[in-house]
Amino acid sequence: MNLAFRYGNSLIFGLIMGLVLISNATAKSKSESNELPLDQLRNFSDIFSRIKSDYVEDVEDSELLKHAIKGMLSGLDPHSSYLDPEEYEELQIGTTGEFGGLGIQVGMEDGFVKVISPIDDTPAYHAGIKSGDLIIRIDQKPVKGMTLNNAVDMMRGKPGTKINLLVLREGKNEPLTFVLKRAIIKVKSVKSHILQKDYGYVRISTFQSRTAHHLIEAIDTLVEDNNRSLKGLVLDLRNNPGGVLNAAAEVSDLFLNKGLIVFTKGRIKNSYFEYRSKPGDALDGAPVVVLINGGSASASEIVAGALQDHKRAILMGSKTFGKGSVQTIQELRNGGAVKMTTARYYTPTGRSIQAQGIVPDIILEDLQLSKNDHNGIAQIKESDLSGHLENPNGKAVSVKDPLTKVITDDYAVREALNLLKGLHIYQKSN
Repeated sequence: MNLAFRYGNSLIFGLIMGLVLISNATAKSKSESNELPLDQLRNFSDIFSRIKSDYVEDVEDSELLKHAIKGMLSGLDPHSSYLDPEEYEELQIGTTGEFGGLGIQVGMEDGFVKVISPIDDTPAYHAGIKSGDLIIRIDQKPVKGMTLNNAVDMMRGKPGTKINLLVLREGKNEPLTFVLKRAIIKVKSVKSHILQKDYGYVRISTFQSRTAHHLIEAIDTLVEDNNRSLKGLVLDLRNNPGGVLNAAAEVSDLFLNKGLIVFTKGRIKNSYFEYRSKPGDALDGAPVVVLINGGSASASEIVAGALQDHKRAILMGSKTFGKGSVQTIQELRNGGAVKMTTARYYTPTGRSIQAQGIVPDIILEDLQLSKNDHNGIAQIKESDLSGHLENPNGKAVSVKDPLTKVITDDYAVREALNLLKGLHIYQKSN
């Protein structure tokens, strides 16, 4: 086979010849669609040689090939990428649960960094960064043209140092400027408290390897604080960017007695895997309301989808992010790694969430509660009227278990609590 090269580069020649040898060795067992695209490889080598001979500055072969690999993977989908040894090390540091940064889960959209969700109790969360924000400048440097890894590297740094973000937000006519101070990000994945007697609240901010363990501990504590079993639970997955797939399956399993939780399916045989629930319900069948929104992604969508399909919970809020793909990280010989999408995941009924998200059973607008101002003048009641009849029971009826501050301030949580109480009343009457 005669391969012509404008620039005689031995590295590229060896690469393509090696691929050709593999192709020839397996040509008899593969269809034409699986054969190597030799015309495109020749085109690649031609472009490579033109850069080497005509580019304004000399570029190392290794640098060109690294850019080629990065482009090849990033062109597949927003979640596939090549990590050089330094970037792979950073990723490993980031998954330990403690690192210096801002506390935001991000992706790429139209060349800008898109906020999937801020992490609870982090600089980004307290500064008011929201799901859906587009970061267009980092410390005055345009994001356009950066890779996601480059942008993340810029946002990470020494705790205590400041960083300036310029953000586009839907509904705002002008970009917003945020000045944040980096901090050690310690992710506590589960928080809980009693909302009102017999009704609990659990927030999962991210899915880590021990999230299910921490969740069952939280439920046990709620039952202990309540002095009896709960009549209902609010499970808050809003702005939860996801995490470990196994953790999502384990959390779902805590509320299900049997059946499929989630399954993954890809092009290769070993990409198929399914998770099934084991007997046992942590709440003994008590109603559950799951809060979701556009910042609920990936693993949180697995939980929401499983509980919705099994009719084990009522979903309330707004449509989720829609990340229904599974990434596999494969370490390379040079110390780097390839993060590549290898499968899609499906809910128990076979729904793919990819690019569609999960629609809640009850849609809520993103509203804030505020107390009516009566200028200090209370409304007149029957008991205030002159000559009113006395109550035959002879005693006033007191309001028990007033709502806590978190309920007053959070419209969605209050609506979820009202729904749980209504479900309990309905169950008692039937």
